[in-house]
Amino acid sequence: MTRDKRIHLAWFLGHGFGVSDWRSPWHGTGGHDWMRPDFHQDFARSLERACFDYLIIEDSSFVCDAYGQSSEIYLSNAMTVPKHDPAVLASVMLLATRRLGIVPTLTVTEYPPFLLARLVATLDGLSAGRAGWNIVTGSSDRAAQNYGKDAQPPHDLRYDMAQEMTDLVKQLWGSWEPDSIRADIAAGVFAEHTKVNPVDFSGTYFTSRGPLNTAPSPQGRPALVQAGGSARGREFAARNADSVIASANTPEMMKEYRDDVRARAAAAGRDPDEIKVLFLVTPYLGETTAEARDRKARHDDEAWQHPERGLAGMGFITDIDFSGYDVDTPLGQLRTTFSTNGHQSSLALRLGKGEQTTLREVAAGGYAFEPVGTPAEVADQVDAAMAEAGGDGLLFNVSPLNRRTIAEITDGLVPELQARGLSRTRYDHPHLRGNLRAF
Repeated sequence: MTRDKRIHLAWFLGHGFGVSDWRSPWHGTGGHDWMRPDFHQDFARSLERACFDYLIIEDSSFVCDAYGQSSEIYLSNAMTVPKHDPAVLASVMLLATRRLGIVPTLTVTEYPPFLLARLVATLDGLSAGRAGWNIVTGSSDRAAQNYGKDAQPPHDLRYDMAQEMTDLVKQLWGSWEPDSIRADIAAGVFAEHTKVNPVDFSGTYFTSRGPLNTAPSPQGRPALVQAGGSARGREFAARNADSVIASANTPEMMKEYRDDVRARAAAAGRDPDEIKVLFLVTPYLGETTAEARDRKARHDDEAWQHPERGLAGMGFITDIDFSGYDVDTPLGQLRTTFSTNGHQSSLALRLGKGEQTTLREVAAGGYAFEPVGTPAEVADQVDAAMAEAGGDGLLFNVSPLNRRTIAEITDGLVPELQARGLSRTRYDHPHLRGNLRAF
């Protein structure tokens, strides 16, 4: 039997329900109506037309002031702020589509389990089975302080909390048996009370009586998505996720990550094929090879000339203030001074360079797979990378995000992938989890 070579496609909405593009030559009205639904509905429909599996809506709930202990660079550049609630945007996108999965980011340290389970179950019912939960453990102390805490719990403890919360949420989703709703007019019974069960969960961090007061999930339970880079994160992803998202900029790194997660899944008693690992990709496209290379060169030059933006972004995910360091100092002289209770794997990936690599180079560096060329050339590069890595797919992360860059992917690159049999031309299943398991 010939192996299905199709790969799964998803999109990472990296600014969440926030400002995507407000100052590029192709920004349109992005600076003025970013909070309105029109752009996001158009975006979701474009992804659905290209048969993407799902869209993740990133989130954070704080105004960052990590760089220079000031919020200036973040607010002046609309970097990570402002943002609206991702669950609201998810409902808008789900109502504008019929098959595309929508996965909001909801943080373990910011949501009570019952509230989170009910919210995602509502989205799943609203969409006839296309919702998911992107599980994040929280990373910034500033966010913790917005929820009445002094700081985030330690990194590994947050994963203990995430595991317990995931167990509870799944039990709440299962508190209504699949055939509990009868809607039997003749018998006068809407729901069978013997099939709606309390959970009575009592854990170390969370308790809940249950059951949910919603209804059974159309897809059994909503899809679980998670990004685990550290050893503890990989373990959590392998035990729980339907789809894992990861950063790797070479096929060799992709293969190492995927093999490791699959081995951990098997050790935990799961079928590794149930987990789809999607790698961040930022393609640079052009009508000619020269145009694409020029586009990439201009992007890299901008990042090189303005390292403060990259360092501010690193501060956002690590709570480290990089503003006081000489950007041209080699890492060998600085590495031991950096530690974080935030995104440990992200920090390690960025600082895991040679001793002579400078902070400027770190700030300007890319941490996704970055194919460059015409749509046909990029499709060839994707084919080669996925063949070496073993699959399972790609998570697009494109900036600036505007209608032009969306169309370049959905109407330029994806048709080339489809022509090579690398991506689906139609949806296999009405539910998100069904599409993830189709190949």
